[in-house]
Amino acid sequence: MTKTAHTSIKRIFIDLPTVAEVVALSESTIQELVRLGQFPAPRQTSGRRVGWLVREVEQWAESRPASSLPPPPNTGAKKPRKGAEQRAA
Repeated sequence: MTKTAHTSIKRIFIDLPTVAEVVALSESTIQELVRLGQFPAPRQTSGRRVGWLVREVEQWAESRPASSLPPPPNTGAKKPRKGAEQRAA
């Protein structure tokens, strides 16, 4: 019986779609923040590819100020529009 060792490798770089997913922002917002110098710049990983250092993205996220805004309401299920209810009656 042979056991296979599962080695967990921590990511160092992540691509734009993953950065956007991790920080809950759109890709275009990430790109704009980079242009404004308000988000870590990507690093060149090869001739035509870039990636963000996970460590820098985590540091950016941890540096964000606490919000005074209330959390958003539960958006799990959509309620029918009032107009739709009236049309159905």
